[in-house]
Parts: sequence; C-alpha cells; structure tokens
Amino acid sequence: MTPADSPAAAPANLTAPVSAETPAPSIELRPLRLGDPLRWLALGWRDFRRCPGIGLFYGACFMGMGWALMTVFEHAPAWVLALSAGFLLTGPFLCLGLYQASRRLERGEKPDLGDSLLAWDQRTGTLAIFGFVLLVLEMLWGRASLVIFAVSFDGMPDFKGSLLALLNPDNINFIVAYVIVGGLFAGLIFAASVISIPMILDRPTDAISAGLTSFRLVVTQPGVMLCWGALITAVVVLAMLPWFAGLLVAGPVLGHASWHAYRAAVAA
Repeated sequence: MTPADSPAAAPANLTAPVSAETPAPSIELRPLRLGDPLRWLALGWRDFRRCPGIGLFYGACFMGMGWALMTVFEHAPAWVLALSAGFLLTGPFLCLGLYQASRRLERGEKPDLGDSLLAWDQRTGTLAIFGFVLLVLEMLWGRASLVIFAVSFDGMPDFKGSLLALLNPDNINFIVAYVIVGGLFAGLIFAASVISIPMILDRPTDAISAGLTSFRLVVTQPGVMLCWGALITAVVVLAMLPWFAGLLVAGPVLGHASWHAYRAAVAA
C-alpha cells in the first residue's frame, strides 16, 4: 500500500469545519507511473466489495441514466451528443457519495448510504460553483452538437436515420466532426474534474484552485492521465453494451477508483 492509500494519509476529521482555502500553486502533485491506473481500478474494486450495497445503489443510478439516454436517442437523436455530456457532468457529482465511502474506508470506518448521500453538504458552495463551470461546458457542447447536425443534414434525422448516418461512409465529414467536437469537450470536462471534485470534498480548497490543479495534473503528466482516461472510456463502453447493465458494477468501481487516483496524485 502506498502512502497515498494509507489511512494515515487521510484527514484526521472527516467532518471538520473548512479552514482557510488552499491556493492551487501550493498544492503538491506526486509523480505517477503508467501502471497506476490499473492499481486504482483494483483499489476501486476492493472498495466496492467492502461496501457493495452503497455501490449497487449508485450503479443503479448510472444504469438508469443510460436507459434515459437511449430513450432520448430513439426520439431525438440530435440531442444525444449534448446529453451524453450529462454523464460526464453528472457522473463526478454522483460519485461524491462513492468518494465519501472510500474516504470512510480509508479511515477504517464503516460507510453508510445516508452519509454518502449527504457528502455534498460539507462543501455546498464550492461544489455549486464548480458545477456551474461544468454546466457551461455542457451547454456549449450541446449547442455545438446541434450545429453539426444542422449543417450536415437537411433537418434532424430520426432514430433509424441517425444510425444509418453514423454508418454511412459518405458522411465521413459529419462523423469526423462529431467525434472531434465530442472528444474536445469530453477532454475538457475530464481535465477539469479528474481529481478536482474529490479534492473539494477532502480538503479546504476553492473551486478554481481545484480545477486548475486538475488541469495541471493532466498537463504535467499527460501519459498517465491519458491512460486513465482511456481506461475509464473502455470500461464504460464495455459496461454499456449489455443494455447498460454493466454500469451497475463498473460505475461504482470507477467512482471508488477515482478517489484513489486523487489520493495518489495529490500530496497530503
């Protein structure tokens, strides 16, 4: 077990009042290794097995979000790229409860669902500010996706038409633009939130400092974070294939793993 994962590295009091906030430049980042993302995933699986009830509750929420997205796709496919940002936007905040559970386990305490559901209450104002920033990115993503559809087709395609459009080689320009725009905004949201939300929960830091620290981690250690982002994407895509049923387990495991990613990356 590394110092980042040891109980001694955790704050002494999980519910202590927030003191003076720590600015971004003074937050020290640890060097990471390419194999660390797999270790975080293993630690996430360990935490899931230690509190499966909490994990399955949040996993059911992720699975329900997937079903809702599929329903929207059947009726308004042009909105899917925009609403898929909701996964990236809502996911980190929904994972707050999982971060809190891993935090309790790290301290040798027993997590419970009620405590995880109220995790946001400790830093409501800071989380609200950070959520607003992510919401702006999501709205820009939504507008960009609608523009791509509008300039690529004569009207918005229906469910069958959108599937055919994505599979038709004649629409390669649309497909490339769709992927580039989606990847750009997904990358921005990932860079801004990969460690910032668990950091806000865990220590007295403001939303801007947390976001800048997350960006700094991605910029200074791009190889590891690219591997981590690719691993998250691969797990989520595979979990979505059986009618999103895999998210029942994959969602909470990734949530717990993200806590360990933060603890490994940011010095106490």
